[in-house]
Amino acid sequence: MRNTKGRPDMNENVDLNMHFGHSSRRLRLETLVRLRWLAVAGQTVTLAIVALVLRFPFALDAAAGLIAALAIVNFVLQVAFPSTQRLDPIWTFAILGLDLLQMAALLFITGGLANPFAPLICVPVIITFASQPLRHAMALMVLATLCISALAFTPYPLPWYPGEAYTADPVRLVATWAAIVSMTGFAAFYAYRVSREATLLAEALTATELIVQKQTHLSQLDGLAAAAAHELGTPLATITVVAKEMERELGNDPRYAEDVHLLRSQSQRCRDILKRLTTLSTNDEEHMRRLPLSSLIEEVTAPHRGDRVKVTVIDLSDRTLEPVGTRNPGILYGLGNLIENAVGYASHEVTISVQHDKNHVKLLIEDDGEGFTPDILLRIGEPYVTSRKGDSRAGGLGLGLFIAKTLLERSGAQLSFENREAPQKGARVGIIWPRHAMEMHGV
Repeated sequence: MRNTKGRPDMNENVDLNMHFGHSSRRLRLETLVRLRWLAVAGQTVTLAIVALVLRFPFALDAAAGLIAALAIVNFVLQVAFPSTQRLDPIWTFAILGLDLLQMAALLFITGGLANPFAPLICVPVIITFASQPLRHAMALMVLATLCISALAFTPYPLPWYPGEAYTADPVRLVATWAAIVSMTGFAAFYAYRVSREATLLAEALTATELIVQKQTHLSQLDGLAAAAAHELGTPLATITVVAKEMERELGNDPRYAEDVHLLRSQSQRCRDILKRLTTLSTNDEEHMRRLPLSSLIEEVTAPHRGDRVKVTVIDLSDRTLEPVGTRNPGILYGLGNLIENAVGYASHEVTISVQHDKNHVKLLIEDDGEGFTPDILLRIGEPYVTSRKGDSRAGGLGLGLFIAKTLLERSGAQLSFENREAPQKGARVGIIWPRHAMEMHGV
């Protein structure tokens, strides 16, 4: 039915942002190295307590060898590569897979699922789901499930008091296996969802900053043009004077007359252009810097007025008392995005109601389209990118609206999204500012 696509130039930033996502899935080697040293230290301390303090009999040499192997591999990685090295997902999978196998082997010779440290086997899986592509994470999840299953069949007893044997009945083993597998799956899914939402939010905020920078840059072009006009004024005046002298001396010479006249006319043309630029800066600078609310509405609606959809602005308050603020590219872009979305999904008309008093400024954007679907209303403002069924116009969902919502909220606005009451059809977006906030942050 209705999606929340951004404005036409949004696609560049969305595509750019998707590239950020690929780099964000590459872990630094130093991060894994430090985690592995922590694992080596924990395993060593545990081994020492069991062997030297509790004096439980077990395969001490084999366990020490596994811990030493992990330490050696970690040392080699730390020496061979710089700490800032970022790993491709396949190499991260290989390193975490090796950690998983080492942990499984250590548990296998120390009682398997009966070992109270058996749940730690899920740690590499959680790290993978939190930081790596889903296909690599699922592969490690399968490997972890196989290792957990193998632990149920270990022939090695749990290290226990000499002369006593700790045995777990089959029911307890099955329950322990199910608990560890389900815990691994739940923790991995939770880590994936949290990481995914954090990544999408970071990417969307990056896109928002790029939009603000672009809009601010465009707003400053008139000042840049004025500076260029002032800088070029003096040399161009000199060229004009020289051209006049050449025309006076050579204007009647058929060999040079045409070139001299051309030089004079083009120098005069350049002066006219610079004069217009200077006039734009000096006479209209205040008009461009300060923007009344009515001018804001006209500026954001003008690009969307066309034959297919009628855009109607209804002013419900006295225009002589309207707020005036500093020009704000964020507000201009945010409102333009919402109006474009309304026009894109309206059947015949979009209505923009404007109301203001001494405390608040309110805008209501309504269209006569199909409205928001219930699932969209639940997720509005979240920076998800997906598509929807049953809508040939469906495209990016969420990022364009997220950027518009973020920009407007930064100016102090509160937004609401809903469908119009029956029998009316269409969507309604409400924006309300405290008047002092809008005049402070600009319109």
